[in-house]
Amino acid sequence: MPYVNIKVTDEGVTPEQKTQLIKGVTDLLFDVLGKAPESTYVVIDEVPLTDWGVGGMNVADYRAARG
Repeated sequence: MPYVNIKVTDEGVTPEQKTQLIKGVTDLLFDVLGKAPESTYVVIDEVPLTDWGVGGMNVADYRAARG
């Protein structure tokens, strides 16, 4: 049983967008692994923008540095 955990920042992801993420991951697991949708678990966690980063910088600082 595949389990996928998606992390998105808390920047206003809509319920419709979350639905599309779940559908896309479920379809991908079916296409790539041949797993039936009913055996797939997709969890979406919303995390604060400052809670994770890229290259040692939190996302807010990383975006600010890139302009």
